[in-house]
Amino acid sequence: MTERYIYVNGKMVLANSLSVAASDLAIQRGYGIFDFLVTVNGKPIFLEDHLLRFYSSAQSMHLPVSLGRSELIEAIEQLMGKNQLPNSGIRLTLTGGDSPDGYSIGTPNLIISQSPFNYQNQVFEKGLKLITYEHQRQLPFIKTIDYLKAIYLQPTIKEAGADDVVYFFKGMVTECPRANFFMVTNQGEVLTPKENILQGVTRKKILELRGYTIKETDITIAMIASAKEAFISSSTKNILPVISIDGHTIGDGKPGSITRNLYQQLIHLKGISF
Repeated sequence: MTERYIYVNGKMVLANSLSVAASDLAIQRGYGIFDFLVTVNGKPIFLEDHLLRFYSSAQSMHLPVSLGRSELIEAIEQLMGKNQLPNSGIRLTLTGGDSPDGYSIGTPNLIISQSPFNYQNQVFEKGLKLITYEHQRQLPFIKTIDYLKAIYLQPTIKEAGADDVVYFFKGMVTECPRANFFMVTNQGEVLTPKENILQGVTRKKILELRGYTIKETDITIAMIASAKEAFISSSTKNILPVISIDGHTIGDGKPGSITRNLYQQLIHLKGISF
């Protein structure tokens, strides 16, 4: 197996040689940001949108990025050239930096990593079972490295026989830990929560798809119980149907026609073939 390379602060090094100081705030306090995009046939998908969110997250977290936009793109291209992985996931990570007191922001470490990734069409047909949980993420508009609650809930999700959790807060549905949430009403409207969420890149593209009324709005827990269809979206999941929530079957328990059509539009947009 060929060893992969990773980009660290201007240098290409072997992935297994990466080291981050124990004094880095990412380790000390879980302080840092990241973004994740996929490549299909050697092409980074929706790169500009991911970079826009990455720099926005960095600014919001008071973390300077050592590379400008064009330099960051060049670094990504160099890494792809070294690793020769046409279908992959690329993660941009910016740590809180080495901190003299374990609390003050230091000089961030910029790490770009790449790993093999291929979409699997059969996952769509299976669908997902979700449970609900009341929780509001800190700074939800920023893509931070803090996934404490999501990981904490893994045993609970498993015990419920579910695949993932969808958060709600004060009766309002927000998001899944690693995906945005959508529901389809009995009138055929496609709705997605508008506040207290991460603005997903795939979510943005779905809002631009044709053929349906797709809008951002408030969604209550009571509303999802009567949903005709439901699905989640992310860069790695594309669109995945939700077939039950808290044991309640959504629709007929199978991927719905609107979900399927939006999925096919998104797959075409991303240039994915199975």
